[in-house]
Amino acid sequence: MRMLVGALLVLLFCFRGRAGLSPHFLKQPEDLVVLLGEEAWLPCALGAYRGLVQWTKDGLALGGERDLPGWSRYWISGNAASGQHDLHIRPVELEDEASYECQATQAGLRSRPAQLLVLVPPEPPQVLGGPSVSLVAGVPSNLTCRSRGDARPNPELLWLRDGVRLDGTTFHQILLKEGTTGSVESTLFLTPSSHDDGATLVCRARSQALPTGRDTAITLNLQYPPVVTLSAEPQTVQEGEKVTFLCQATAQPPVTGYRWAKGGSPVLGARGPRLEIVADVSFLTEPVSCEVSNAVGSANRSTALDVLFGPILQTKPEATSVDMGEDASFSCAWHGNPLPRITWTRLGGTQVLSSRPTLRLSSVGPEDAGDYVCRAEPGRSGLGGGAAEARLTVNAPPVVTALHSAPAFLRGPARVQCLVFASPAPEAVVWSWDEGFLEAGSRGRFLVETFAAPEGLGGQGPGLISVLHISGTQESDFSRGFNCSARNRLGEGGTQVYLGRRDSLPTVRIVAGVAAAVTTLLMIITGVALCSWRHASFSKQKNMVRIPGSSDGSSSRGPGEEETGSSEDRGPIVPSDHSDLVLDEKEALETKDPTNGYYKVRGVSVSLSLGEAPGGGLFLPPPPPLRLPGTPTFYDFNPHLDMVPPCKLYRARAGYLTTPHPRAFTSYIKPTSFGAPDLTSGTPPFHYAAFPIPTHQRLQTHV
Repeated sequence: MRMLVGALLVLLFCFRGRAGLSPHFLKQPEDLVVLLGEEAWLPCALGAYRGLVQWTKDGLALGGERDLPGWSRYWISGNAASGQHDLHIRPVELEDEASYECQATQAGLRSRPAQLLVLVPPEPPQVLGGPSVSLVAGVPSNLTCRSRGDARPNPELLWLRDGVRLDGTTFHQILLKEGTTGSVESTLFLTPSSHDDGATLVCRARSQALPTGRDTAITLNLQYPPVVTLSAEPQTVQEGEKVTFLCQATAQPPVTGYRWAKGGSPVLGARGPRLEIVADVSFLTEPVSCEVSNAVGSANRSTALDVLFGPILQTKPEATSVDMGEDASFSCAWHGNPLPRITWTRLGGTQVLSSRPTLRLSSVGPEDAGDYVCRAEPGRSGLGGGAAEARLTVNAPPVVTALHSAPAFLRGPARVQCLVFASPAPEAVVWSWDEGFLEAGSRGRFLVETFAAPEGLGGQGPGLISVLHISGTQESDFSRGFNCSARNRLGEGGTQVYLGRRDSLPTVRIVAGVAAAVTTLLMIITGVALCSWRHASFSKQKNMVRIPGSSDGSSSRGPGEEETGSSEDRGPIVPSDHSDLVLDEKEALETKDPTNGYYKVRGVSVSLSLGEAPGGGLFLPPPPPLRLPGTPTFYDFNPHLDMVPPCKLYRARAGYLTTPHPRAFTSYIKPTSFGAPDLTSGTPPFHYAAFPIPTHQRLQTHV
């Protein structure tokens, strides 16, 4: 009770002494954060107080003196009379971190506590493996940044590239002892590429103590396999032209080798970064590749050329056989660059039926049968192109057509023939006439043979030629028709064939004989006229007739003959036997025939020798009277051997002079028949058609 009263008295005394004002804080200290090593300043100002002021640190009084003895880095500043009592600490150390109060002891005043926080800036971080870190491009790697020391608070570690923060990092702390940390690490995970070679990465350690942070930079030194660029010049090329490929590569360490391939197969002899080759169609589907290697690895690049080439047939259209009235289709495929234009036409026609790879024909008939052409136009290169054909066979009843048959003589051989087109092939081809029919083989005077028609005959594909041979024609054969018919599973067709008749030619033979006689007469008249013009008169001379075969120049007179009288009045002396001048028909026929038997030629070879007397000459006797055609012509010299020649055709010299006409006259005898038909298996189907029958006589003369 006495203590309480005493306190009240003290307060009352003080109040009265201040004229009514009590002590109070004008300024109190606040929490302060300061970097290690810098100065800390805690303000304190009192009003209406003249007594003792002191500072406490965590409740421990630092003293009332202004220089605070015992605390070398501490002092109090300000004008005490004005109530200024600020606390200064320099340099701040970690031990200075505490709670500070400003107290007016005599007034019993205490400021609010001010917390001093000492920050320790982080040290520059360390990057493991730096400052130049070797990595392999394409291989996942990690970079570690570590901050050591007593940084307060713990720093934050950042990774940056060109000022931009990188993602993909992890952060962890290493504890040294409870409540403290020894170091901080940050790991950056990355998969570098060749473009990262020489790049600079920054690890930054920052905290509240150093917001700008401290940086450590490293340089990436990448080892990477080659980075390849493959180009072709020109990229678009005509087939058969040369093209150059260039393989460029960057690598660390340097390139050790090149390997070229086409379509996966190595190009033999290619080793360097350049390849020259002739382009063909395969380059479109088989790219060219370049593989470049170094100590780290290898890289491959490929490129395909744009090769221009003309159309090439890939799928050929196939022959098709359909029944009449059904649909038919053909397909073909052409390959080219650029794509070729396809057209369908009929063989020999110009109308375009389709411009697509497939041609469709609806409800075909016999008129649609034939060959169809799938044609590809050449591309811009002008190379290639072509056509492919396919045949459409329309199954229909047989189509039978009569073929021309040569006229025949009465009672001679003859043939009639027909052409049969049928698909499917005919089951039978039958010849029929008034009194019978024949399918194959022979019957009486008739015989049937069948041959394959030449390819393309009639424009309807393969066919059959059926021939009916007739031996010994009769009058009725020329007045009736022979029916040729054929059948298959789709129906039957037929036609009638008529046999023409050929008459004998007596008029032609007579005209030929008359022409031969007139020709001979003109020759004689011309010779006489020439002789009369050159010689007005002539004397008798000896004329000798010599048969060819005598090669010497001796006389042909008999050994018993003698020359008597003068040469002017002496008559011709000739052997009495002239049988050697007459050739029988057999010998004439055996004379060499230049036509090898096609014409029958009779010839007589005559050679005349004149006498030695001047004025000797050659004359021709008049021709015999006109005879029937076909009779050989002979000149009879016997009646004229003793005649004086009318003129001299050749002037006599020593010996005998032979006429320059060793061969004289020939005549043509027409055969009376062609003989029996040749029915061997190899007989051509158009025997008579190949050799037309001559309609007039021919005069063959060899001079």
